Amino acid sequence: MASRAAGIPARLTRSRVRRWALESLAFLRGEIRASELWMVVVSAGVGAAAGVATIAIGMAAHGLQETFYGIDFDERLSAQTHIAPWRMLSLPLGGALLVLATWLWTRGKRAAPIDPVEANALRGGRMSLRDGLFVTLQTLLSNGLGASVGLEAAYAQLGGALASLTGRSLNLRRSDLRTFVGAGAGAAIGAAFNAPLTGAFYGFEIIIGSYTIANVAPVAAASLTAVLITRLAQFEPMVIRIPAAVDLSVSHYLLFSGLGLASAAFGIAVMRAVGWTELTTGRFTAGRPFRPIAGGALLAFVALAAPQTLSAGHGAMHLDLTADLGLAALAFLLVSKALASIVSLGFGFRGGLFFASLYMGSLLGRLYADALARFAHITIDPLAAALVGMGALAVAIVGGPLTMSFLVLETTGDFGLTAATLTASIVASVVVRETFGYSFSTWRLHLRGETIRSAHDVGWLRTLTAGRMMRQDAPTIARDAGLEEFRRRFPLGSAPSVVALDDAGRYSGLAPTAAAYTPAHEEGTVADLLIHESDWLAPEMSIKEIMSSFDRTGADALPVLDPSGQILGLLSEAHAARRYAEELEKNRRDLVGGE
Repeated sequence: MASRAAGIPARLTRSRVRRWALESLAFLRGEIRASELWMVVVSAGVGAAAGVATIAIGMAAHGLQETFYGIDFDERLSAQTHIAPWRMLSLPLGGALLVLATWLWTRGKRAAPIDPVEANALRGGRMSLRDGLFVTLQTLLSNGLGASVGLEAAYAQLGGALASLTGRSLNLRRSDLRTFVGAGAGAAIGAAFNAPLTGAFYGFEIIIGSYTIANVAPVAAASLTAVLITRLAQFEPMVIRIPAAVDLSVSHYLLFSGLGLASAAFGIAVMRAVGWTELTTGRFTAGRPFRPIAGGALLAFVALAAPQTLSAGHGAMHLDLTADLGLAALAFLLVSKALASIVSLGFGFRGGLFFASLYMGSLLGRLYADALARFAHITIDPLAAALVGMGALAVAIVGGPLTMSFLVLETTGDFGLTAATLTASIVASVVVRETFGYSFSTWRLHLRGETIRSAHDVGWLRTLTAGRMMRQDAPTIARDAGLEEFRRRFPLGSAPSVVALDDAGRYSGLAPTAAAYTPAHEEGTVADLLIHESDWLAPEMSIKEIMSSFDRTGADALPVLDPSGQILGLLSEAHAARRYAEELEKNRRDLVGGE
């Protein structure tokens, strides 16, 4: 009796805590919907969580590198000029650990994890925290054991997943949830680079796909809070600080436009090479799960020749920006790093190209400046060219011209150099979009069969399918029925058209009601009235396909059929257009923050 009595207060306490939590969530949900201030407050909390996650991921990855490569705490793996050859076995070992982790995860046949760009473009910001933790583990193993990938994928994935979990707990609207995901992912990137503007614009340009009055305050608050957390913890995992004061003229901006073109070409080549390698290695079905092991062995040979290709390249960038390197050395490092990144991602290691593209861009910029000096006798400051190339190539591969321009600004504090970076970045962005059409993240989604080009919300379009919009109680009649019966069952004004069925109940065509009342059809059967006998809609067809069908056939309404030809419903062009206009207006209000 005493033990039972002791358990009652504990249950009451748990019940009160649960009730208090539910009441608090309900309060926050209502306040966020009613007041932008509360959304900013909760976004700041999301940013704090993303900052803590960034610190944990950065420390864990560096801890793995210390363990497997024997470096000190204050050293960077890619800054090592010599590494014992036997330590290169860490790369195939990392591949084996990645294979094991992936096998354990996929035994339940889970779908591929959704990244923040895909979540915001197609799923209204819905992400899985479990998937986020899995991607983080994969990226930690890849980067921590030396593969040429960055931790940005883990930062953005976990930051976005934490934000999505918070938003779904508060039952937020679709537009607010998308903003939260952008805030969480952007905050993580801002914390990683100790650059709040970079993080905020990463959220705007790459994760949300737009910059509006409605999302500026939450995303900025999250990024600022995340950076504050890392500064309070005195932890700066990716910080770059390069003082620069460069006097630039108009001619320099034109020359940097040429660097933007070179960056676009190089970026497209890298992205296509990654895709080709991934598709080629994926054709070997039996060995496909073990690709990271083979990739690790290849990376070990590359790293023996060029240790600076290991990991993302933070230490290598600091080392090479001011080092006295000739054209041959710069070209060798650039090709080696590109090859290592292509092998890493093409053979199944997990991570991003964010920092790798920054490092390769700095090498490309210096190579561009040195080539101009040697062959055209045109002088550009090598450090300025390196920083502009850093931003331009990152834009070509990752996207976000303003994001990378602000990174240069927060890196150097030089507004003139930032303007030059923006110039080169815009050139690179336009060329890539016109000739290639994808960033690295959307290119990989394209290889999986998706068609999105950015994080703009197009998921709502996919909900406007024929099956969702059709009228299910479509009027039907047998095609052999007489017209007298037709007129008796369907008076003028009752239905614009009637679906005719054959003896097996399959679709035979549409019978316009008005046609049955013309003098030419006083006698006969329904079969005499039929039109659009070969035109119909499938239930999964999107609004784009639906409207194309109406344009092609000139029909006012079309039936929706299952694969066997059985009628599921009827959809009119007017109703489809009205539903599209309603959703478009709702999306517009969400975009501008209107009610």
